[in-house]
Amino acid sequence: MTIIVIVTIILVVIVGSQLLKIAEIRAVSKGELIYEVSEKEGKFHGVTMFIGFFVFIGFFAWQMYKWYGLRLPVSASVHGVDTDWLTGLTYIIITPVFIISHAVLLYFCMKYSYSSKRKATFFSHSNKLEMIWTIAPSLVLTVLILFGLSSWNKIMTPIPAETDHILIELTGQQFTWTARYAGDDKKLGRSHVTFIEGVNATGVDTEDVNSKDDILVKGEFHLPVGVPVQFVFRSIDVLHSAYFPHFRAQMNCVPGVVTQFNFIPTITSKEMKGITSNEDFNYILLCNKICGAAHYNMQMDIIVESQEDYDKWLAEQKTFIE
Repeated sequence: MTIIVIVTIILVVIVGSQLLKIAEIRAVSKGELIYEVSEKEGKFHGVTMFIGFFVFIGFFAWQMYKWYGLRLPVSASVHGVDTDWLTGLTYIIITPVFIISHAVLLYFCMKYSYSSKRKATFFSHSNKLEMIWTIAPSLVLTVLILFGLSSWNKIMTPIPAETDHILIELTGQQFTWTARYAGDDKKLGRSHVTFIEGVNATGVDTEDVNSKDDILVKGEFHLPVGVPVQFVFRSIDVLHSAYFPHFRAQMNCVPGVVTQFNFIPTITSKEMKGITSNEDFNYILLCNKICGAAHYNMQMDIIVESQEDYDKWLAEQKTFIE
Protein backbone atom coordinates (compact mmCIF):
# COMPACT_ATOMS: atom_id res chain seq x y z
CA MET A 1 0.00 0.00 0.00
CA THR A 2 2.87 2.39 0.84
CA ILE A 3 4.48 1.74 -2.55
CA ILE A 4 1.16 2.36 -4.33
CA VAL A 5 0.70 5.71 -2.51
CA ILE A 6 4.25 6.82 -3.35
CA VAL A 7 3.88 5.85 -7.02
CA THR A 8 0.51 7.64 -7.19
CA ILE A 9 2.00 10.86 -5.76
CA ILE A 10 4.88 10.73 -8.26
CA LEU A 11 2.47 10.21 -11.16
CA VAL A 12 0.27 13.11 -10.03
CA VAL A 13 3.32 15.40 -9.91
CA ILE A 14 4.44 14.29 -13.38
CA VAL A 15 0.96 14.73 -14.88
CA GLY A 16 0.60 18.15 -13.27
CA SER A 17 3.94 19.37 -14.63
CA GLN A 18 3.04 18.15 -18.13
CA LEU A 19 -0.32 19.94 -18.00
CA LEU A 20 1.45 23.18 -17.05
CA LYS A 21 3.81 22.78 -20.01
CA ILE A 22 0.86 22.22 -22.36
CA ALA A 23 -0.87 25.34 -21.04
CA GLU A 24 2.36 27.33 -21.51
CA ILE A 25 2.80 26.14 -25.12
CA ARG A 26 -0.85 26.94 -25.90
CA ALA A 27 -0.50 30.49 -24.51
CA VAL A 28 2.70 31.14 -26.48
CA SER A 29 1.09 29.87 -29.69
CA LYS A 30 -1.64 32.50 -29.25
CA GLY A 31 0.92 35.26 -28.84
CA GLU A 32 0.30 35.80 -25.11
CA LEU A 33 3.16 37.26 -23.03
CA ILE A 34 2.96 34.72 -20.26
CA TYR A 35 5.97 36.05 -18.34
CA GLU A 36 4.77 39.64 -18.09
CA VAL A 37 2.43 40.75 -15.33
CA SER A 38 -0.53 42.77 -16.50
CA GLU A 39 -2.04 45.71 -14.63
CA LYS A 40 -5.11 43.61 -13.96
CA GLU A 41 -3.03 40.88 -12.37
CA GLY A 42 -1.09 43.45 -10.33
CA LYS A 43 -4.30 44.93 -8.92
CA PHE A 44 -5.66 41.47 -8.21
CA HIS A 45 -2.53 40.56 -6.25
CA GLY A 46 -2.75 43.84 -4.35
CA VAL A 47 -6.36 43.16 -3.34
CA THR A 48 -5.60 39.59 -2.28
CA MET A 49 -2.64 40.79 -0.21
CA PHE A 50 -4.86 43.42 1.41
CA ILE A 51 -7.38 40.76 2.40
CA GLY A 52 -4.62 38.35 3.39
CA PHE A 53 -3.05 40.96 5.69
CA PHE A 54 -6.19 41.32 7.82
CA VAL A 55 -6.74 37.57 7.88
CA PHE A 56 -3.12 37.04 8.96
CA ILE A 57 -3.18 39.73 11.68
CA GLY A 58 -6.58 38.52 12.84
CA PHE A 59 -5.23 34.99 13.19
CA PHE A 60 -2.23 36.34 15.10
CA ALA A 61 -4.51 38.28 17.48
CA TRP A 62 -6.65 35.18 18.04
CA GLN A 63 -3.53 33.12 18.82
CA MET A 64 -2.38 35.65 21.41
CA TYR A 65 -5.83 35.82 22.97
CA LYS A 66 -6.27 32.04 22.97
CA TRP A 67 -2.86 30.82 24.09
CA TYR A 68 -0.93 33.65 25.78
CA GLY A 69 -2.50 32.98 29.16
CA LEU A 70 -1.86 29.23 28.91
CA ARG A 71 1.90 29.46 29.29
CA LEU A 72 3.72 28.34 32.43
CA PRO A 73 2.19 29.40 35.76
CA VAL A 74 3.75 32.19 37.80
CA SER A 75 7.48 31.98 38.33
CA ALA A 76 8.56 29.99 41.38
CA SER A 77 12.01 31.57 41.75
CA VAL A 78 13.33 35.02 42.60
CA HIS A 79 15.11 35.65 39.31
CA GLY A 80 12.17 34.15 37.39
CA VAL A 81 10.11 37.27 38.17
CA ASP A 82 12.67 39.36 36.28
CA THR A 83 12.72 36.81 33.46
CA ASP A 84 8.95 36.96 33.05
CA TRP A 85 9.00 40.76 33.17
CA LEU A 86 11.65 40.79 30.44
CA THR A 87 9.57 38.37 28.36
CA GLY A 88 6.55 40.66 28.69
CA LEU A 89 8.64 43.69 27.72
CA THR A 90 9.90 41.83 24.64
CA TYR A 91 6.31 41.09 23.58
CA ILE A 92 5.37 44.76 24.08
CA ILE A 93 8.25 45.85 21.84
CA ILE A 94 8.09 43.28 19.06
CA THR A 95 4.30 43.00 18.63
CA PRO A 96 3.78 46.57 17.28
CA VAL A 97 6.94 46.22 15.15
CA PHE A 98 5.60 42.94 13.77
CA ILE A 99 2.24 44.47 12.82
CA ILE A 100 3.66 47.76 11.48
CA SER A 101 6.31 46.05 9.34
CA HIS A 102 3.65 43.88 7.68
CA ALA A 103 1.39 46.91 7.17
CA VAL A 104 4.24 48.79 5.48
CA LEU A 105 4.96 45.74 3.31
CA LEU A 106 1.30 45.64 2.27
CA TYR A 107 1.30 49.38 1.52
CA PHE A 108 4.32 49.12 -0.78
CA CYS A 109 2.92 46.06 -2.57
CA MET A 110 -0.32 47.91 -3.33
CA LYS A 111 1.12 51.36 -4.07
CA TYR A 112 3.85 50.10 -6.37
CA SER A 113 2.00 47.32 -8.13
CA TYR A 114 2.70 47.14 -11.86
CA SER A 115 1.53 50.04 -13.99
CA SER A 116 2.37 50.65 -17.64
CA LYS A 117 2.26 54.39 -16.92
CA ARG A 118 5.04 54.29 -14.36
CA LYS A 119 8.71 53.57 -14.83
CA ALA A 120 10.67 51.91 -12.05
CA THR A 121 13.45 53.95 -10.47
CA PHE A 122 16.75 52.26 -9.74
CA PHE A 123 17.54 52.85 -6.06
CA SER A 124 20.53 50.95 -4.72
CA HIS A 125 21.67 52.61 -1.50
CA SER A 126 20.85 55.17 1.20
CA ASN A 127 23.19 55.86 4.11
CA LYS A 128 20.37 57.53 6.02
CA LEU A 129 18.08 54.51 5.78
CA GLU A 130 20.95 52.15 6.61
CA MET A 131 21.69 54.16 9.77
CA ILE A 132 18.05 54.22 10.85
CA TRP A 133 17.32 50.51 10.50
CA THR A 134 20.67 49.57 12.03
CA ILE A 135 20.84 51.94 15.02
CA ALA A 136 17.18 51.74 16.09
CA PRO A 137 17.05 47.93 16.49
CA SER A 138 20.53 48.00 18.07
CA LEU A 139 19.38 50.39 20.80
CA VAL A 140 16.31 48.29 21.57
CA LEU A 141 18.32 45.06 21.63
CA THR A 142 20.93 46.68 23.88
CA VAL A 143 18.26 47.46 26.48
CA LEU A 144 16.91 43.90 26.35
CA ILE A 145 20.39 42.38 26.50
CA LEU A 146 21.42 44.50 29.50
CA PHE A 147 18.31 43.44 31.43
CA GLY A 148 18.94 39.83 30.39
CA LEU A 149 22.58 39.94 31.50
CA SER A 150 21.52 41.26 34.90
CA SER A 151 19.21 38.29 35.41
CA TRP A 152 21.78 35.89 33.96
CA ASN A 153 24.47 37.07 36.38
CA LYS A 154 22.17 36.49 39.33
CA ILE A 155 21.95 32.78 38.64
CA MET A 156 25.42 32.23 37.20
CA THR A 157 27.51 33.89 39.93
CA PRO A 158 28.42 31.08 42.38
CA ILE A 159 27.04 31.44 45.89
CA PRO A 160 29.88 32.27 48.33
CA ALA A 161 30.84 29.37 50.61
CA GLU A 162 30.14 31.43 53.74
CA THR A 163 26.55 32.12 52.64
CA ASP A 164 23.94 29.69 53.89
CA HIS A 165 22.81 27.60 50.92
CA ILE A 166 22.26 24.05 49.67
CA LEU A 167 24.71 22.41 47.28
CA ILE A 168 23.33 19.79 44.88
CA GLU A 169 24.97 17.95 42.00
CA LEU A 170 22.67 16.72 39.23
CA THR A 171 24.04 14.00 36.96
CA GLY A 172 22.35 13.22 33.66
CA GLN A 173 22.60 9.88 31.92
CA GLN A 174 20.41 8.10 29.41
CA PHE A 175 17.63 8.34 30.55
CA THR A 176 17.57 9.36 34.19
CA TRP A 177 18.71 12.00 36.67
CA THR A 178 20.58 11.49 39.94
CA ALA A 179 20.76 14.18 42.62
CA ARG A 180 23.66 14.27 45.07
CA TYR A 181 23.45 16.51 48.14
CA ALA A 182 26.52 17.78 49.93
CA GLY A 183 26.51 16.50 53.51
CA ASP A 184 27.23 18.32 56.77
CA ASP A 185 30.63 19.42 55.47
CA LYS A 186 28.86 21.44 52.73
CA LYS A 187 31.25 19.95 50.18
CA LEU A 188 30.68 17.45 47.38
CA GLY A 189 33.13 14.62 47.04
CA ARG A 190 35.06 14.13 43.84
CA SER A 191 33.37 12.25 41.00
CA HIS A 192 34.58 10.96 37.63
CA VAL A 193 33.46 8.45 35.02
CA THR A 194 36.46 6.25 35.83
CA PHE A 195 34.89 5.48 39.23
CA ILE A 196 31.66 4.13 37.73
CA GLU A 197 31.25 0.56 38.91
CA GLY A 198 28.36 -1.55 40.19
CA VAL A 199 25.95 0.57 42.29
CA ASN A 200 28.23 3.59 41.89
CA ALA A 201 26.46 4.60 38.68
CA THR A 202 27.50 8.28 38.80
CA GLY A 203 31.20 7.71 39.52
CA VAL A 204 31.56 9.13 43.05
CA ASP A 205 35.09 8.76 44.43
CA THR A 206 34.57 6.62 47.52
CA GLU A 207 38.10 7.39 48.76
CA ASP A 208 37.46 11.13 48.90
CA VAL A 209 36.74 12.17 52.50
CA ASN A 210 34.20 14.75 51.26
CA SER A 211 32.12 11.93 49.71
CA LYS A 212 31.50 10.15 53.01
CA ASP A 213 28.42 12.18 53.94
CA ASP A 214 27.06 12.88 50.45
CA ILE A 215 23.45 11.83 49.86
CA LEU A 216 22.28 10.36 46.53
CA VAL A 217 18.58 10.35 45.60
CA LYS A 218 16.60 9.29 42.53
CA GLY A 219 13.00 9.73 41.46
CA GLU A 220 12.54 13.09 43.20
CA PHE A 221 14.53 15.59 45.18
CA HIS A 222 13.47 18.22 47.71
CA LEU A 223 14.24 21.92 48.14
CA PRO A 224 13.41 24.28 51.04
CA VAL A 225 11.48 27.39 50.08
CA GLY A 226 13.34 30.70 50.34
CA VAL A 227 16.81 29.12 50.57
CA PRO A 228 19.48 29.63 47.85
CA VAL A 229 20.34 26.42 46.00
CA GLN A 230 23.63 26.01 44.15
CA PHE A 231 23.44 23.37 41.41
CA VAL A 232 26.35 21.77 39.61
CA PHE A 233 25.70 19.60 36.55
CA ARG A 234 27.46 16.62 35.00
CA SER A 235 26.76 14.12 32.25
CA ILE A 236 28.32 10.67 32.05
CA ASP A 237 27.33 9.80 28.47
CA VAL A 238 25.89 12.33 25.99
CA LEU A 239 24.85 15.98 26.01
CA HIS A 240 21.83 16.63 28.24
CA SER A 241 20.15 19.84 29.37
CA ALA A 242 18.76 20.37 32.87
CA TYR A 243 15.56 22.35 32.40
CA PHE A 244 13.53 23.74 35.34
CA PRO A 245 10.59 25.38 33.53
CA HIS A 246 8.78 26.67 36.62
CA PHE A 247 11.98 28.17 38.01
CA ARG A 248 12.93 29.72 34.63
CA ALA A 249 16.32 28.05 34.58
CA GLN A 250 18.19 25.78 32.18
CA MET A 251 21.77 24.57 31.81
CA ASN A 252 23.55 22.13 29.51
CA CYS A 253 25.11 19.02 31.03
CA VAL A 254 28.28 18.34 29.08
CA PRO A 255 30.36 15.15 29.36
CA GLY A 256 33.72 15.96 30.92
CA VAL A 257 32.67 19.46 31.99
CA VAL A 258 31.01 20.74 35.17
CA THR A 259 28.43 23.51 34.67
CA GLN A 260 26.42 25.37 37.31
CA PHE A 261 23.74 27.90 38.22
CA ASN A 262 21.69 28.80 41.29
CA PHE A 263 18.25 30.06 42.19
CA ILE A 264 15.99 30.65 45.19
CA PRO A 265 12.62 28.81 45.23
CA THR A 266 9.78 31.09 46.33
CA ILE A 267 6.60 28.97 46.12
CA THR A 268 6.10 25.58 47.74
CA SER A 269 4.66 22.67 45.80
CA LYS A 270 1.54 22.81 47.99
CA GLU A 271 1.03 26.51 47.23
CA MET A 272 1.53 25.92 43.50
CA LYS A 273 -1.13 23.21 43.57
CA GLY A 274 -3.54 25.91 44.76
CA ILE A 275 -2.33 28.46 42.21
CA THR A 276 -2.78 26.00 39.35
CA SER A 277 -5.94 24.38 40.84
CA ASN A 278 -4.25 21.07 40.14
CA GLU A 279 -3.77 18.65 43.03
CA ASP A 280 -1.53 16.49 40.86
CA PHE A 281 0.90 19.32 40.14
CA ASN A 282 4.61 18.72 40.64
CA TYR A 283 7.65 20.77 39.78
CA ILE A 284 9.78 18.82 37.35
CA LEU A 285 13.32 18.63 36.06
CA LEU A 286 13.39 17.81 32.36
CA CYS A 287 16.06 17.05 29.80
CA ASN A 288 15.81 19.70 27.09
CA LYS A 289 18.22 18.08 24.64
CA ILE A 290 17.18 15.21 22.39
CA CYS A 291 19.51 12.66 23.95
CA GLY A 292 18.11 9.39 22.57
CA ALA A 293 15.05 7.21 22.11
CA ALA A 294 13.71 7.67 25.67
CA HIS A 295 14.57 11.37 25.93
CA TYR A 296 10.91 12.25 26.45
CA ASN A 297 10.85 10.23 29.67
CA MET A 298 13.97 11.73 31.25
CA GLN A 299 12.50 13.74 34.09
CA MET A 300 12.58 14.03 37.86
CA ASP A 301 10.05 15.45 40.32
CA ILE A 302 11.01 18.37 42.55
CA ILE A 303 9.32 18.98 45.90
CA VAL A 304 9.55 22.50 47.32
CA GLU A 305 8.54 22.61 50.97
CA SER A 306 9.11 24.38 54.27
CA GLN A 307 12.51 24.24 55.94
CA GLU A 308 11.08 22.01 58.64
CA ASP A 309 9.66 19.48 56.18
CA TYR A 310 12.86 19.59 54.15
CA ASP A 311 15.02 18.89 57.20
CA LYS A 312 12.78 15.98 58.12
CA TRP A 313 13.02 14.50 54.62
CA LEU A 314 16.78 14.95 54.47
CA ALA A 315 17.25 13.24 57.82
CA GLU A 316 15.49 10.15 56.41
CA GLN A 317 17.94 9.83 53.49
CA LYS A 318 20.97 7.58 53.65
CA THR A 319 24.47 8.76 52.94
CA PHE A 320 26.22 7.24 49.94
CA ILE A 321 28.90 5.62 52.12
CA GLU A 322 27.76 4.23 55.45
